[in-house]
Amino acid sequence: VAVKQVSLGKQPQKELIVNELLVAKNNKHPNIVNYLDSYLVGDKLWVIMEYMDGGPLSSVIKKVCMTEGQIAAVCRE
Repeated sequence: VAVKQVSLGKQPQKELIVNELLVAKNNKHPNIVNYLDSYLVGDKLWVIMEYMDGGPLSSVIKKVCMTEGQIAAVCRE
């Protein structure tokens, strides 16, 4: 599993986080990292997700220059 820690004190629109968690909880797909659970620990929200080997997509797109076709393939999947 992977644990994402979100500092709630720095989030101006907490309802957006709650909405995102509800969407993730109700949608499962083999090509998407799935939400497993979440916990409130102090002022941080811990979101438990499936582990994704290779790291988050945001890290990949910062390091790799993808063509439009490659981006389209990632979005399609």
